[in-house]
Amino acid sequence: MSKKNRSIPQFKSEDEERDFWSENDSSDYVDWKKAQAIRFPNLKPSTKTISVRFPEILLDDLKILANKRDVPYQSLLKIFVAERVEEETRSES
Repeated sequence: MSKKNRSIPQFKSEDEERDFWSENDSSDYVDWKKAQAIRFPNLKPSTKTISVRFPEILLDDLKILANKRDVPYQSLLKIFVAERVEEETRSES
């Protein structure tokens, strides 16, 4: 016999929704057996602007590498950081 799921409340903000889901089990509200996988091909990840200070020589070297690869240096920096974070995360496992 399947259980009756509760109604998901209306939220006034993302923060309110985030708090709700951090304290409640989604299986009380959603029948995950009926869930379907979907893709969001045009969804861009949220980004946040930060300020990082680099020695000028390091920044110059980064710009040279980026120029050789024909990509903006900020994009190359994101790639380098993401690769290293993934590497470190894997080595911790």
